[in-house]
Amino acid sequence: MSSLSGKIQTVLGPIPPEQLGYTLTHEHLTMTFECCYCPPPKPQAHLAHQPIEMKNLFWLKQNPYSNRENLVLSQEVEAVIEELIAFKTAGGGCIVENTTTGISRDVKTLKVMAQETGIHIISGAGFYVDATHSPETRAKSVEQLTEVLVDEVLRGADGTDIRCGIIGEIGCSWPLTDSEKKILQATAAAQTQLGCPVNIHPGRDSRAPFQIVRLLQEAGADISKTVMSHLDRTIFDERILLEFAALGSYLEYDLFGTELLNYQFNTEVDMPSDNDRIRTLRSLISEGFAERIVVSHDIHTKNRLVKYGGHGYSHILNNIVPKMLQRGISQQNVHQILSENPRRWLTFK
Repeated sequence: MSSLSGKIQTVLGPIPPEQLGYTLTHEHLTMTFECCYCPPPKPQAHLAHQPIEMKNLFWLKQNPYSNRENLVLSQEVEAVIEELIAFKTAGGGCIVENTTTGISRDVKTLKVMAQETGIHIISGAGFYVDATHSPETRAKSVEQLTEVLVDEVLRGADGTDIRCGIIGEIGCSWPLTDSEKKILQATAAAQTQLGCPVNIHPGRDSRAPFQIVRLLQEAGADISKTVMSHLDRTIFDERILLEFAALGSYLEYDLFGTELLNYQFNTEVDMPSDNDRIRTLRSLISEGFAERIVVSHDIHTKNRLVKYGGHGYSHILNNIVPKMLQRGISQQNVHQILSENPRRWLTFK
């Protein structure tokens, strides 16, 4: 812990916090998402196995989890490298890569991407949602799971010496399963040992972030070093959002660029637009939470890459930041959200 204290750990090794630059706190650069395949309605069944083409891009945008090819982002290494170079040109400095065990983490490829682009890449330790847990993971005790997490940060992940710089995204369902509860308890224990940042993927219910924070607090976690992801698809009532914000975690709005009619994982939810997200950020800032906001795109399917007509990893810097400024969010707040807050979160205690 002493060797990492005051530093940020990338796949190329520790760096001083001041080297970080503008940071996206929740992305995927190489992963598979086949565990979350959603079969299309029978009249559209033929589209499940079609290649990504211009003529089906709009359908794919509305049904991203119903096309098999779209779920294998790991096939697009060269396209992602090209986008990372564009991200750097746009002013980007760092991407936190939240792929964990269960969705094909590939730290060797992340290292290559960092070497070839000059972008700081931070890899995540831990496990995704219960549906991806192996029998071996389910059989482990909290102590054994803690050991796995600590090992991935201090020694290296997946049989390599490439070390993770956060724990997460730790996948949670609604309601939490027994296996997920153990992993959350292990996350708290590992964080206590390491003083490291944590990122949580909450279940799709407005009660889920509260339940997770309570469990982490009971296990001794540092909520001030914890990011709650995907709030833009989880909490919609402003009163409830402010109640959650008061608990002290970082508030992550990480689906910028995702605008669709029906959210496949929860059709009861109306996915907000980017304009809605900006309004929510402005509201949180006005309520005094500017120091707790982080943002990202959570790119995890091919159709969101520029190669396939998507917004890409530079969308926030190129399009969202100008709109934030136009809507009265100050340059100081923009810098805080994209630089100061991620730097504070990612620095080991």
